[in-house]
Amino acid sequence: MFINNSKQIVSSFKEMNRLQKLGPGLLYAGAAVGVSHIVQSTQAGAKFGWIMLIFVVLANVLKYPFFEFGPRYANASGKSLLDGYKQLGNWSLWLFLGLTVLTMFIIQAAVTVVTAGLAVPLFNLNLGPDDVWVLSGGILIVCVSILRFGGFKFLDKLMKVIMLTLCITTLAAFLVALGNDMVKPGPFSKFDFSQESMVFLISFLGWMPAPMDISVWHSIWSLKKKEDKGKQLDDLKTGLFDFKVGYWGTMILAMFFVGLGTLMLYGSGIKMAPNAAGFANQLIQIYTEALGDWSYYLIAIAAFTTMFSTTLTCLDAFGRILFNTIQKIQDKNDLQTDYNRTIWLLITAMGATYILGAHMTNMGSLVKFITILSFLAAPIIAFLNYRVVFGILPEKFRPSKTIQYLSWIGLGFMVLLSIYYLVVAI
Repeated sequence: MFINNSKQIVSSFKEMNRLQKLGPGLLYAGAAVGVSHIVQSTQAGAKFGWIMLIFVVLANVLKYPFFEFGPRYANASGKSLLDGYKQLGNWSLWLFLGLTVLTMFIIQAAVTVVTAGLAVPLFNLNLGPDDVWVLSGGILIVCVSILRFGGFKFLDKLMKVIMLTLCITTLAAFLVALGNDMVKPGPFSKFDFSQESMVFLISFLGWMPAPMDISVWHSIWSLKKKEDKGKQLDDLKTGLFDFKVGYWGTMILAMFFVGLGTLMLYGSGIKMAPNAAGFANQLIQIYTEALGDWSYYLIAIAAFTTMFSTTLTCLDAFGRILFNTIQKIQDKNDLQTDYNRTIWLLITAMGATYILGAHMTNMGSLVKFITILSFLAAPIIAFLNYRVVFGILPEKFRPSKTIQYLSWIGLGFMVLLSIYYLVVAI
């Protein structure tokens, strides 16, 4: 009995130690839980009902191998996926850099404008729809300052607080909505597989659970955590545990947001506003009317922290990705200094602000465009990740045959839907 209890205590301490080590997995969650959840998942439930939960699970399961390859390669080899791409040939680095540059400013613009839109009702700001881009620029300045002066350690700690706040408030909102007799349960399915519905689905799947680029970001964050702590990387088992907490946690949160959209918005007859401020105000007001005035700040804080964490982590990642990719292409291994890191952060922030100031007329169109673009890029990055793990990583560190077969199915799924969109939907 004593021996069994001792083993249980030791096992409990090990699990607590693993939870304390969580870092890159939560950064992944911070980047992933954003537009795909607060905007796309909510609208999915509002448009089509509970059946969208099936698509949430399907997307997360089929894309799982390719996201898992990031932390697997980093913790097994001590290198990032970019190093793996380098071994495949510079062509893969140029390809990844091209995809990143093609999407980065629009992605940063999209997540920032939604964050700004949610800040308007939360802080009671008196701004018109056309002025939100100015607020977006201000948010990016705040994010650059946090990343410049707080550094990775601060980002790591801040993300734990933000994700805890998000999980608690989202779960509370969903449970209250589920138990409210005045809330209609919504249908199981209104998905008709028409061309319009399929285009929405492809847009929805583009960032569900996240853009495929984040698999590379995750591998770099893993190495940065090691560098800041001045010790070796976590063992493969611990690194994958960290990833799985973030990955499957984001799937559960997406399901909650689909549920909130189904419970609160389906059948309301309300057409969501195309601009960020209008969308945010509608979303919070509709929830408040059904749940009660007390829930206003509950919903507002949950939504804002979701998007702020995405804006912050995306900005950090793009700065690191650009610097590291160019370094690999040039066969250099210089460490990223605070100066050149700040330069890349400013370039990303200014590019996103320019897009919002010069070209932003419709938040919905911006989100739809970039999510579809991300979906079309996903099979390319997924294929590169597969080549690295099953072609370069030593066999003892490779995933099981089940994961390999699942990756084939997932890659085929993404390719077929991409072909459908290119041939039929355009």
